[in-house]
Amino acid sequence: MKISTKGRYGIRLMISLALHYEDGTIALKSIAKEQDISEKYLEQIINPLTKSGIVKSYRGAQGGYILTHDPKDITIGEVLRILEGSLSPVDCIDHKTCPHVGSCASWSIWKKMKDALDDVVDNISLAELAEDYKNKQNICPPHS
Repeated sequence: MKISTKGRYGIRLMISLALHYEDGTIALKSIAKEQDISEKYLEQIINPLTKSGIVKSYRGAQGGYILTHDPKDITIGEVLRILEGSLSPVDCIDHKTCPHVGSCASWSIWKKMKDALDDVVDNISLAELAEDYKNKQNICPPHS
C-alpha cells in the first residue's frame, strides 16, 4: 500500500492543527508556510477533513481551521481513511465479492497485512505525532 501525496500532506496539515490546537484557529496560509506546502493544494486536502467533521472552519478576520477533538483523541488511521479511503492492500479484504474468497490461498496474507497496518495507524494519535514533530524541530530547526 502506498500513501498518496494527499495522505502525506494531510497528515502534515493535521500536525499543524494539533500544534496550534490550544491557540485557536489557524489560517491555511500559515499552515502552508509552516509545512512548506502549496496553499492551493491544502485547500483541496482540508475539504474532506472539514466534511468529515474532524476539522471545523471559521470565516472572517479571525477565521481559520481548528480540530474538533483533542489531538490525543484523533488517530492517524482516522485521518488516512478520510483522505485515502480503505487501507486494505487488496479490494477483496473490504468487499468479499470475489467468488474465490473461501478458497483463496493468498487472502490470509492480505488480511494479516491490513490488520498489521490498522494496528499501527490506529494506535498513534495526532498528539503523539505532533510531539515527535516538535522534538525534531528542536533538533534540526528549519532553515530561514
